Amino acid sequence: MSDLFTRLQGALVTARKAQDKERTLVLSTLVAQVKDHGLKIDHPIADADVIEVFRKGVKSRADSVEQFEKGGRTELAEREKAQTKVIEEFLPAAIDPAEIRAAAKAAVAGGAREIGAVMKVLLPQFKGRADGKLINELAREALQAG
Repeated sequence: MSDLFTRLQGALVTARKAQDKERTLVLSTLVAQVKDHGLKIDHPIADADVIEVFRKGVKSRADSVEQFEKGGRTELAEREKAQTKVIEEFLPAAIDPAEIRAAAKAAVAGGAREIGAVMKVLLPQFKGRADGKLINELAREALQAG
């Protein structure tokens, strides 16, 4: 079992004992999502799998915040932002874009001439550590600089 998942479960128990309803809701949802993800994969749950679930949660909440703000529902947007902060406590520190940029330049220098080829090199390197959208953006930048 993943160390990160064990930490998540421990935080859930602590939140329940403290009767922190909002935190308990977010953490129990994450535990359920990680378990569900574990049923879909053919290997034991690893930290990378847990991080993937966390990143999806952050992304979905960011989309919700945007929609709530467009609709003038600031109280709901604030709630989603608070939930995002709880999830971010468990995510590793964000990776420096310069590291991704350097890897993208190396992939282009290594012969990758199309975005698909560059992404094929970069995604495994940064899986769970950086957003795919950012990786794609920096890969395209490296291709243009060529």
